[in-house]
Amino acid sequence: MHKILLFVFGLSILASQPTLATETINIFTYRQPALLAPMLEAYTKETGIEFKTVYAPKGLVARLQAEGQNAQADMVITVDISRVKELADSGLLAPLSSPVIARNVPAHLRAEDDSWTALSLRARILAISKKRVAKDSLQDIEQLAEPEWQGRVCTRKGSHVYNRALLASLIAHHGEEDARAWAKGLVGNLARRPQGNDRAQAKAIYAGECDVALMNTYYFGKMKFNKSEPEQRVWADSIELVFFNQQGRGQHVNISAGGILKTSKNKDRARAFLAWLTSAEAQRLYTEINYEYPVNPASAPSDEVASWGSFKVDKLALPEIARLSPVAQRIINSTGW
Repeated sequence: MHKILLFVFGLSILASQPTLATETINIFTYRQPALLAPMLEAYTKETGIEFKTVYAPKGLVARLQAEGQNAQADMVITVDISRVKELADSGLLAPLSSPVIARNVPAHLRAEDDSWTALSLRARILAISKKRVAKDSLQDIEQLAEPEWQGRVCTRKGSHVYNRALLASLIAHHGEEDARAWAKGLVGNLARRPQGNDRAQAKAIYAGECDVALMNTYYFGKMKFNKSEPEQRVWADSIELVFFNQQGRGQHVNISAGGILKTSKNKDRARAFLAWLTSAEAQRLYTEINYEYPVNPASAPSDEVASWGSFKVDKLALPEIARLSPVAQRIINSTGW
């Protein structure tokens, strides 16, 4: 049985629970537990190895640094390239040293110093109203700042890592001043103040509050097949997905990723699990259950994910997005996004 533990900074949850290195892998993660659980359950079924997982939405690096050699975690699984880079720059991660990972994951989706690997891809796309927006009327992300869309756009807060990474990509492609002008134009076009999560933007489109929103692709699948909250299926049915900049640089993407901690006393077992996450079996779970895109080129998107359409990916180096994220945050602060 997997124990999903909420993280409270300063409280050493795992330290009070002795573990057997031969039976358990301890994971600290930024990922929502429900998105990680299918992979953990499948691996436990296959190997008998169990997991103790601490969900740490904030302060993970600070906690690991504070615990030092006493840290109980074996590995970290996170989302967003900026968080991955923060872990790598902190010196907390050990080399993966895995020929399996090197074979399964392309080099541009792994750290140059071998400290982390991407595990899945997600595209941050445009969600548009089926009723009120013609699909060919929005082709590039830059258009969201144009006067045509005044009062028609919804987003979550710009400071969220998903939006910050998108803005960082615009800085990389256009420069800081043009990116600032775009953010200012976007804020001027908002139908309401930035709020909610990605699903809340689909709800707003359904309710007629706005016509277009930013969204990660997998949320569409989560809404479309949501049995516990069927109203979300109605929200999903009201929108279409637009992969932007297909005639130019390509669609902005981000990652989930994993790494092994230097302080782990269980590196071999953690390495084997991380390698398994890049395997065809685990990549199938990422795309069939979580509606994400595989990083292993030998694995195809699920039929459902493939039905959303194929797209050209922006080849901008992910570490460059991470490097420019602080600049993006300054722009977000100054424009009120």
